[in-house]
Amino acid sequence: MSTTGGSGSLTVALCTTACKNAGYTYAGVEYAGECYCGNAIANNGPAPDGFTGCNMLCNGNSSEYCGGPNRLDLYQSGGTPPPGNPTPPASPTTSSAVATGTGSATGLPAGWSYQGCYVDGTNGRIIANQEPDSQTNTIEVCVSTCVGLGYSVAGLEYGVQCFCGNNIVNGGALAPEDTDCNVACAGNSKETCGGGNRMSIYSHGPVQVLQPPSVQKTGLPGSWTYSGCITENTNQRVFKYQIINTNNNTATNCLTQCSNFGFGAGGMEYGEECYCGDSRDVLAAGSTVQPDASCNVACSGNPSYLCGGGNLISYYTWTGANLQTWNYPTGNGAGQYELLVGGVCIPLLTTSSVNGKYTFVEKYGTGEANSTGAYELDLAEINNPAALWRAMHVKTDVFCSASITMPDRVGRQINIGGWSGESTYGIRLYWPDGSPGQPSVNDWQENYEEVSLQTGRWYPSAMVMSNGSILIMGGENGSNGPAVPSLEILPKPAGGYLLYCDYLARTDPNNLYPFLAVMPSGNIFVGYYNEARLLEPVNFGTVSQLPNIPGSVNDFLAGRNYPLEGTAVLMPQYAPYTAPITVMICGGSTIGAATAIDNCVSIQPEVANPVWTLERMPSQRVMPCITALPDGTYIILNGATHGVAGFGLATGPNLNAILYNPAAPVNQRMSVMANTTVARLYHSEAILMNDGRVMVSGSDPQDGVNPEEYRVEVFIPPYRMTGLTPPTYTITNENWSYGQNIQIQVTLHQGTTSTMKVSLMGAVSSTHGNSMGQRTMFPAFTCAGNTCTITAPPNNKVCPPGWFQLFIVDNGNPSNAQYVHIGGDPASLGNWPNFPDFTVPGM
Repeated sequence: MSTTGGSGSLTVALCTTACKNAGYTYAGVEYAGECYCGNAIANNGPAPDGFTGCNMLCNGNSSEYCGGPNRLDLYQSGGTPPPGNPTPPASPTTSSAVATGTGSATGLPAGWSYQGCYVDGTNGRIIANQEPDSQTNTIEVCVSTCVGLGYSVAGLEYGVQCFCGNNIVNGGALAPEDTDCNVACAGNSKETCGGGNRMSIYSHGPVQVLQPPSVQKTGLPGSWTYSGCITENTNQRVFKYQIINTNNNTATNCLTQCSNFGFGAGGMEYGEECYCGDSRDVLAAGSTVQPDASCNVACSGNPSYLCGGGNLISYYTWTGANLQTWNYPTGNGAGQYELLVGGVCIPLLTTSSVNGKYTFVEKYGTGEANSTGAYELDLAEINNPAALWRAMHVKTDVFCSASITMPDRVGRQINIGGWSGESTYGIRLYWPDGSPGQPSVNDWQENYEEVSLQTGRWYPSAMVMSNGSILIMGGENGSNGPAVPSLEILPKPAGGYLLYCDYLARTDPNNLYPFLAVMPSGNIFVGYYNEARLLEPVNFGTVSQLPNIPGSVNDFLAGRNYPLEGTAVLMPQYAPYTAPITVMICGGSTIGAATAIDNCVSIQPEVANPVWTLERMPSQRVMPCITALPDGTYIILNGATHGVAGFGLATGPNLNAILYNPAAPVNQRMSVMANTTVARLYHSEAILMNDGRVMVSGSDPQDGVNPEEYRVEVFIPPYRMTGLTPPTYTITNENWSYGQNIQIQVTLHQGTTSTMKVSLMGAVSSTHGNSMGQRTMFPAFTCAGNTCTITAPPNNKVCPPGWFQLFIVDNGNPSNAQYVHIGGDPASLGNWPNFPDFTVPGM
């Protein structure tokens, strides 16, 4: 209802008069400046929290209340207000009288005493939390109620009202006379329970009086500065991220959260709401600055300060050093996407093979009718379509399975788990044969009746342990089946080994495809949902539980594993391998709201008192992939800007690539690179090619918008955009023992061996953001002329046994890679499985 003077001049009298003149029975005031009229009460009637939420002073009269956020003060024409409705406060007083009464209660709890008759309403309620009106109200009942709620101050008013708090707020002052509190308690006429705008105060110990709230401009955290009271757009929020701090909203709490997550603008609204974003959000929303007094609601966590108002934000900006700096290279410096080849399947998992080719597996049985479920790509035949793709065959459905390259002497690939039925028990093996340009003939081998997992698994993870055995963890028992919160070992020990993991059971279903990595101690890092821990590698007991993984700025329960899918890698290890190893996890999403996460977090799990370091990304990303590059950097790509992993559950393809350089200072490590035009959603992959480019494939969103994606792209990093000739090397020994010295002959075209680097990149299988097998190592080496001697990593904990792409890097420009085998086959995988229909390479 329109009133004289508009919203900015609203009083109770203006609203009730307007409603009465319009023929309505009821009048209601809300948000300090809104007037409503009607003839009936609808939508559930009285607020469940009584008067607590009606805490906003009228825009036109600061001595009376006009509702609050989603709360209406209700008045009735021609009668008394409905039960529980407040009486408007009295006029302001500047009295400084001293308490003269002693109260009329008996039997108060120990330590409680009468503090005097106080004036209520001069600057708003003097105790914020009001309990429901009661016709049995007494001093003892009210005090007992407040004690039970954990408060130390109780106030009684109008005979039936009880208020609880920990102090007196809004500059409450003693009444001129203690006898101003003269209304008998509704439940005991011999006791006094306040009066008209007068409150009988009782407290445990001395009561503290806080002055009317003001704007907090000093004592702010970090480099935050108050920037004014700004309008909130009623159609669209100024800031994207909202946090509700019902009892603890303050500038310190709100702004600390914002800056901890990389946001340099934020503010508070309606007392309990905290918002985080960027200063550009304010400009985009068209917000305008209002008088400071317009933001007139006290902070829920500190009534001495103001936290916005009705559609008004107490706005603060970060004025110190940049919270993060994102780089924006141009031209060749931004890299480039290119179409590599048209595909023959929609892969759900890709692997770089030790024979120089690339294997693709797809959801056979639930995929295309003519698909064989597996293919091998030989890029040496790029101009020979008939030989470019070789059809391979799997017997059961590999949909949402796991793969790694085994540390046997031929680098067989193992794929485990799957979609449903016997496929969930599946163990599939492929011995890569042939070479680029030379035909391969081997195929996947599988017989679940002979070789199988101990329990069916869909969405599991796999990892080579330091002893060369294969750790299998997690998953569900088939499509949307019950959780499989356990781990097992391959080859299966005598009698079997299946260990229940309570932490996986507790966090199901948000922990699928857990992140696994061997630490330099030999312990095993496990990242699942929003938790992480270290396991010892013999009995798999917990060595330490790490701090919870930070989530989104407004949701600490956000997760990092399928279906809230993020991506994880190990940071580079440099000889002599004494520095702590770092794990980094990027992206993810939230439960329910499905808000994609916009940060990367990293931790050194084996240091004393490890903590997570958070770095904000330039954009939100769920279902990302991350690929380690041979120069020690990482490329983050693929995914969506909203949603979760699954068919049709994400929107807004993130077409941009991000280069992450761990050698740069924290929060200065990300560069915004080139864009693709191809949506890579659920599920897509990214693996490092032997020529240093990144193969990007897959996407089967089934969302009715983005296509099933057969095309295979490459992302070309800047080092391949310079036009410089890559270095080359020759090597004769491709089987390395730990600590062994290996000679190579190098040819450099830009720098010298004094500036050269050598990198070892673990063989990766990519699916669902999980780069199984990823590890980046920079071993020690010396050179005499063009002959360089590389020292292999020292042991199986620093470097679990396996296959690695060997690169040399000449002034940032990497060579083409060859695969080398490090650490042998300590678990004798070369002799497994021992059945006539499986071909094994032996030891």
